[in-house]
Amino acid sequence: MHPPIRTGIIGFGMAGKVFHAPFIHTLPGFQLRKISTSKVATARETRAIYPDTAVVEDARSILEDPDIDLVIICTPNTEHFPLAQDALLRGKHVIVEKPFTVTSVEADTLVALARQQKRILSIHHNRRWAADYKTVQKVIASQLLGSLATYEARYDRFRPALRPQAWREEMTPGAGILYDLGAHLIDQVLQLFGQPGEITADVQIQRPGGRADDYFDLVLQYPGLRVSLHAGMLVKKPGPFFCLHGDCGSFIKSGMDVQEEALKAGGTPANTRDWGLEPEHLWGQLFAEYKGLQINGIIPSERGSFQDFFINVQQAIWGESALLVTPEQARDTIRIIELALQSSREKRTLTCR
Repeated sequence: MHPPIRTGIIGFGMAGKVFHAPFIHTLPGFQLRKISTSKVATARETRAIYPDTAVVEDARSILEDPDIDLVIICTPNTEHFPLAQDALLRGKHVIVEKPFTVTSVEADTLVALARQQKRILSIHHNRRWAADYKTVQKVIASQLLGSLATYEARYDRFRPALRPQAWREEMTPGAGILYDLGAHLIDQVLQLFGQPGEITADVQIQRPGGRADDYFDLVLQYPGLRVSLHAGMLVKKPGPFFCLHGDCGSFIKSGMDVQEEALKAGGTPANTRDWGLEPEHLWGQLFAEYKGLQINGIIPSERGSFQDFFINVQQAIWGESALLVTPEQARDTIRIIELALQSSREKRTLTCR
């Protein structure tokens, strides 16, 4: 039997409140010891939800606590590097909310420090465990599409109005939709296909008065494969999330993974029987031809399982499993974001290296 992993969460906006605390609170093997938030109203609400967890005003109370084994960082992106560095230097294991850091240089520093300290450092790329992406992985592995020629993924929203006092919409390093939603899409592609050969990017501010990018279109080139990643804030009627086309057929998948909305409504795998199961109307469509036979139909979605990220980190801390989301992988995602911004700024295609 392993002792519980005593955990502190730094920052309690949407990421900490929705995507981290419910899992740490309910999964066996974790103990949610402390949450830090500087907002009085948030602190009051948090104490009511987690009465056995200490709610503190600042990160120092968590970083300096010798009884905290794991620190989860859910702050604005510019704070990821200094807080993760401090936590590692104090001998803590660390989870950083995506994006990992603002620059790949910062990421490399943390990669080296985690190795030096012999501590687990992971980044919350939870959409590897989304139902849609897990289904895409299965379809690609089945080879029903043949040799893949194009892969398209979109993460669109409709938010025409700017959100007041939202740090993601300010003109600060690491703000904007590319670091936010782009980090998910890029991480998924790197897991599927590895490093691209070239990148061409168009990153824009489309909404009046906007200060941070709210639109991007990236093209990643691989031998024989064109990957297109897109996100925008002015898409009232979104199209398919995934479109895959090969020399034997196509796979089209619409709709968003259901876990986020379930978490926002108070659901967890512990209290939800059908956790992560998508309704049939969200299942993807396959249009394929194999040895002259038409294979058209609905592909049932794989079960979403955001909890598996935390279970893997737990097992890695206990020495029972290899870490799935490594800091090196997350560093590669940040490097692609840097190249995308450079490509857009210089209006040219760049070699990825």
